[in-house]
This record gives sequence, structure tokens and C-alpha cells, in this order.
Amino acid sequence: MSEDHTHVREFFGARAADWDRKFPDDGPAFARAVTESGLRPGERVLDAGCGTGRALPALRAAVGPSGTVIGADLTPQMLAAAREAGRGEAAALLLTDVARLPLRDGVLDAVFAAGLIAHLPDPESNLTELARVVRPGGRLALFHPVGRAALAARQGRELTPDDLRAAHNLGPLLSAAGWEMTSYTDEDDRFLALAARRR
Repeated sequence: MSEDHTHVREFFGARAADWDRKFPDDGPAFARAVTESGLRPGERVLDAGCGTGRALPALRAAVGPSGTVIGADLTPQMLAAAREAGRGEAAALLLTDVARLPLRDGVLDAVFAAGLIAHLPDPESNLTELARVVRPGGRLALFHPVGRAALAARQGRELTPDDLRAAHNLGPLLSAAGWEMTSYTDEDDRFLALAARRR
């Protein structure tokens, strides 16, 4: 994805209204990924690149009423779609670039990011920014509701060794950004990489 935010906003803005209708069966996969991310009641979590907010209700359920859920996205239309779907009640919605978050160092317990990594203009720097706002020992969940091979087939492209989400690429990338990968799953029906913020 281009570093040009105008391009990103145009791409996702044009698709926001139909996004949930295009992927109507992803809800259980989101809920399962949130469960596996290990959130606890009272924790503070950011949904980075939250889009239409499909993960927000599950994140709210995981951290409970005493927890904090923030949904951040670069595209106003995506956040509007989240509000229209009633998901703004589960989280504070923030129009911002996840590469430059308006949050204090170490303020979060976890970051959940669905489909985000492929759209980061500078993955190492951007993942370092996510690490900045998470406390030492906090967690990162990189999720996609289909695996790498299924996504490549959907997009009509070959799966290549330089795929950023391949384990041999993602592990060192996360390590360089201040994370340690603790779990890696790449199946037809989901992708989930979990990492812990280094202490």
C-alpha cells in the first residue's frame, strides 16, 4: 500500500459502505482471535486499523466494562460505518494514523490488528510505534480471517517467499520492532501471529 494517505483513504473509503456485506461470515474468526489474544478484564486494548470495527464488540467483551477499547483508523468512512453498525458503543473511535499514535508510552496492555500489516508503509517503524504504546510484557495480535495462501488466491496472486507475513520474515521483523513472536498460525481459514512486547 502506498505511503500516500490520500490513496489509502480513497481505497478504503470507497469500500467502507459495503465492507461488512462483502465479508459477512468473518465474525466468528474475529471472536476466536480475540479470545486467543489473551485479553483480561480491565485491560486497555487498541484495535489498530479497526476499519468497520468488526473486532470491537469481542474486544469489549474480553476486557469488560472496566477495560478500555480504542478503535483507530485512518479512513473516516470506515469509522462512520463502525458507528452505523453500532460498534462505536464498544469503543472510543479515533481518526488517526497508527504510525503516529496520539497515545503515551506504555499506556496499553495489548494491540489487536486485523489485516493491518500489509498496509503499513514502513512495517518495522510502524510496528515499533505500536510497541511504544504497549507496556513491557504487553501483547500484539496480527490477525487475518483467512490464511496467506487463501488471501493470495482471493487476490489472484502467487504466494511468494518474500511475503511479509511468512514466519521466516515476520519473526525477525517483529524482533527488530521490539516484539517477540510467541505463536504463529497460518491456516486456510485464519492467520494469527501473537507477540509479546520485550521487557
